Order: sequence, then structure tokens, then C-alpha cells
Amino acid sequence: MNAEQSLVSGTAIVVGVVGNQPDEVLLQAANFASHFNAELVFATVDMTRYTVAEAPDGSVSAFPIDPDAAELTHEEFDPELASRVKDILDGIDVKWSLRALAGDPAHELSRLAERLDAALIVVGTRHEGFSGGLREFFTGSVAVHLAHRQHRPVVVIPLSPLPHGSHLPWGHS
Repeated sequence: MNAEQSLVSGTAIVVGVVGNQPDEVLLQAANFASHFNAELVFATVDMTRYTVAEAPDGSVSAFPIDPDAAELTHEEFDPELASRVKDILDGIDVKWSLRALAGDPAHELSRLAERLDAALIVVGTRHEGFSGGLREFFTGSVAVHLAHRQHRPVVVIPLSPLPHGSHLPWGHS
């Protein structure tokens, strides 16, 4: 079975990845892929740009949101992140590919999953700390948006689980 047949048959798993994400998200996604005999499709989404064209191979061309920097570019997967994905998956028997997208992360991951007829979408929780909380405050949780705005199962890999009995970030002290 080649990669295109795998994607057409609904055996793809879309995985939202970011540069500073713990390896556990990729390893858990690989575990799901092995279990379901699926191909992993790792996707990064540049929130500072929006898609204007998508090629048949899934690559996208995008403009920046900032009108003063109106330069059309072909989105590229971060080479350092690509190398990290390759290193993490080295020795794990799963098919995988990379996609670089632009726009709202939840919307773009959902569109990609729809296009590939993916079995599910895997994302990590946000990082703790001020910047993660601030980003989530303004953009919302990608996992929550996915869970409410598309029909595929969403698997959320916890990145910084709190001990039982701890106050949740949205709870009152």
C-alpha cells in the first residue's frame, strides 16, 4: 500500500505539532498509528498567515495577516522540527509525512483531516505558564475548538498533568 492509498482509505491520523512540544505527543501518536495501522500526518500551522491556494499534494501558499507584509509564500515545514520528528520516530515502524499549513490551527487541522478522511486528530494540551495561558486566552484551546467544530475524534495528549486534587487553571483558588 502506498502513502496515497493509505490516505484515501481513511487510515490517516492528523497530528498537530509545534516546535517546543514534548516528544510524548509524537510518541503517543505513533502508538495510535501502530495500533490502527495508520499513517501519521504531522501538521504545523502558521497563525500569522492565511491560506490562499492549496496544491493537489497538500502544500499551501499563504499571505501574511499583516497587510504591510503582503508577500505570497509557499508554506514550509520547519526543518528543525522535521529533523526532530524524524529522530523521534527513528526505529518506529509507522508511515508518516509532514504538512505546513497557515491560518487558524483548529480550522486548518480540521480541513486537513477532512481532506484525508482521517480516523482522528491528535493534539497536545497547552504548555503551562504565562505565555501559554495568554495565547490560549486570545486564540482559545485548539483541542476545544476541534472537539466542538468537526466530527472526528480528538485525542488530547496531556503535556503537564496536574496532581489529583490540584486546582485546575480555569478553577477558582
